[in-house]
Amino acid sequence: MFFDSHAHLDDSRFDSDREAVILSLQDKGIDGFINIGSSLETSAFSVSLAEQYPFVYAAVGIHPEAADRVDSALLEKIAALLDHPKCVALGEIGLDFHYDSPEKEVQLKAFEAQCAMAAEANIPVIIHDREAHQFCFEMVKKYGLHGVFHCFSGSAEMAEELVKIGFYLSFTGVLTFKNAKKALLAAEKVPLDRLMIETDCPYMTPEPYRGERNDPSFVRFVCEKLAQVKGVSLEQAALATKQNAARLFGLHF
Repeated sequence: MFFDSHAHLDDSRFDSDREAVILSLQDKGIDGFINIGSSLETSAFSVSLAEQYPFVYAAVGIHPEAADRVDSALLEKIAALLDHPKCVALGEIGLDFHYDSPEKEVQLKAFEAQCAMAAEANIPVIIHDREAHQFCFEMVKKYGLHGVFHCFSGSAEMAEELVKIGFYLSFTGVLTFKNAKKALLAAEKVPLDRLMIETDCPYMTPEPYRGERNDPSFVRFVCEKLAQVKGVSLEQAALATKQNAARLFGLHF
């Protein structure tokens, strides 16, 4: 019933029970998830995970926190992983200006290199945007990219502008938090056919389980809140967000 568009089952917090968690998902109404790479190692792991399970897909890319490691050799290895039949996107890539390291210029250079790669491959991108909204917007527009801004944290106005240039927006358990006013306003403004849901697990665990380890089964709580925001049934929200993921990433359920 539900599709988690952004998960990190490669995280060490799943080392003791990863297979058990994955095998339990379909019984909990989870039709599938995309495991997202953030380094060469986690990207390769994501592809390996997708090979093992028919309902798991992979995305590969270098997260901005690792921007200082990006060079031509690393990009060649990421490009090779992109050719895998179960790799559906380049990501997560983007900018994170919350911290001072890596420096902004280093992040921008790594981000632009991967945007150019995505444009050449005509593959969707999964964008990490933290306190760098205008820079991310301008970059994806410059390269004419399509994809999704994950864990969207921008304004309702930015959400509307991203939809205009063809992007999707994805929301996490943050929607369920008491201080989620900004995210809720953005979700209200986005048409249902441009929305996706995600866990970003093991992070961003939704209420009422905030503080516990997150996993793809908790995406239903994100969907419940989104359905409430959009004024539709849970079933309608689940179907729409799953179909949106299928449309963007070329998935077949």
